[in-house]
Amino acid sequence: MRSSTFVRSAVALALLGIALPAAAARLEIQGGRSYMDSYGTNVGFGELILNDSQLGHSNFTWAGDFSLGYINGRNLARYRGTKFGTTDDVKLAAGGVRFQYGSDDDWYHGFFWAPQVAVLSGKTIALSSTGEFVNTIGYEFKHWSLQVRHISNGGIHDPNRGETMALVGLAFNL
Repeated sequence: MRSSTFVRSAVALALLGIALPAAAARLEIQGGRSYMDSYGTNVGFGELILNDSQLGHSNFTWAGDFSLGYINGRNLARYRGTKFGTTDDVKLAAGGVRFQYGSDDDWYHGFFWAPQVAVLSGKTIALSSTGEFVNTIGYEFKHWSLQVRHISNGGIHDPNRGETMALVGLAFNL
């Protein structure tokens, strides 16, 4: 059941990516390390960021932001036998917006905040809900990015340890 929700979300995300090629501005392939408490694991993401638009008459811009991700499971004896263990690999599909400030020529325009909502396949003690919130802050350069991302259910469901990760992305302008 959880896998079918993930597959439907991934298909919808892929169709959106196919339907909006003119709006697509940037594709990032990201990798890094995620931590739950002090236990690390490897993660990977693909992210599609659409062209940005000015937010009203302000210097803020926003852009559609869509991700597919993978968080490797952990084999931790401490959590064996609990309702939500740590061994599941988690796949996710997320969508939201990326906010930036300033014009393209401003050095600080590369800083961004990207809130998203995600659906997951697999549950762990860190990510125990089918739906989770994703918050990312980072800096995008011309062909790469640095990011810190946190995924959590916002306290809607226990346990709520969350995943916090550092990511490096390789970017391709479309």
